[in-house]
Amino acid sequence: MVTASSDHAELSTLRSSLEECTQRVVSVADRYRNTDESGTASDLDSAERGLISARRALDRALRALAERAGI
Repeated sequence: MVTASSDHAELSTLRSSLEECTQRVVSVADRYRNTDESGTASDLDSAERGLISARRALDRALRALAERAGI
């Protein structure tokens, strides 16, 4: 049976992965700023915002699971 604490652990791992992905997207976007390919940086900035939004949603879910599991 799956428990809130095991789900919390899995989501925590996913959150860390999202953080790493966000940092990597920013790093690539920074290479295209102030170049002829600045549109690429703009698209990557949009992707960054989406990743941040996803991370915040996971944070909310993690808090809810932590409360439920007494973590």
